[in-house]
Amino acid sequence: MGLISIDHTKPVQLKPTDSFGCPFDKLYKDQSVVGADIAFFRKGSRDGHLQQVEAPASDRGFVVGVSTSGGHSRRVFHEHHATNHAFDRDAIYIRDLSDHYKADLGGAFDFLLLQISPASLERIAAEAELAGVNSLAAEMASKDVVLSNLARVLIPALESPEEAPQLFVDQMATAIGSYLVQRYGKRSAPNTPRSRKLSRVQETRAKSLLLDNLDGEISVLDVARACNLSRGYFIQAFRQTTGMTPYQWLLNERVSRARELLRTPDISLSEVAISCGFADQSHFTRVFTSLLGTTPGNWRRSC
Repeated sequence: MGLISIDHTKPVQLKPTDSFGCPFDKLYKDQSVVGADIAFFRKGSRDGHLQQVEAPASDRGFVVGVSTSGGHSRRVFHEHHATNHAFDRDAIYIRDLSDHYKADLGGAFDFLLLQISPASLERIAAEAELAGVNSLAAEMASKDVVLSNLARVLIPALESPEEAPQLFVDQMATAIGSYLVQRYGKRSAPNTPRSRKLSRVQETRAKSLLLDNLDGEISVLDVARACNLSRGYFIQAFRQTTGMTPYQWLLNERVSRARELLRTPDISLSEVAISCGFADQSHFTRVFTSLLGTTPGNWRRSC
């Protein structure tokens, strides 16, 4: 029997992977949106036999994964041993990207991923009055319903980025970042939060900027800087001053302006939607109905 000759000079063709080591051809869901200091991704695969994934060490910071479904498992390889983990719904993991990562993946998955750079983590911690936090505690397949619920709020933004105002994404990123450093940040001593409120000048300036950008495309950071405040301090101070987050306040102002325009019968619903900063009539109807319990058309007829 003759021997088969193998040409070892030819390079092995590796499948293209994302930045987390997962082959692109295995992903049926690959979405992303960027918020203040946090990049959000949604990665999903229906393939139950992904085999092994590997990602080299990098200086990109930390990745937090939130499982939106159960049935996924991982065998993670460490320097001298391996560990097995089963992911249920709402299970999370936290991984330091400066460590080389290799794991065998089993079962389909749907993960929301949060990537935070070292500089962003320190900035988030400082704004949450937890200065000194520069890392997150490692977690693997532990359950965190609070973080899961916070992350799930961004699913519509990941599915339709064009309908997601930057103000809203930034606001959710700040809330999630604050929770992460308080729950998983490595710090030396607890800090006592202080009461925060905007001055009258800051409140007027912030509201004016928000009203000048009804579409919500202005970032929280821009408004905070105009008030000479950090992003995290501004959001908390705005909430304590008005009883609402900046995005909630802006939505109420949009609907209030829409109600004024709806009293004019010759203005179409689509024109009202665009004039009040909504992406389209469908987006306008969803927000209007959620706040007032009736559609814009029904509200107009009742007037």
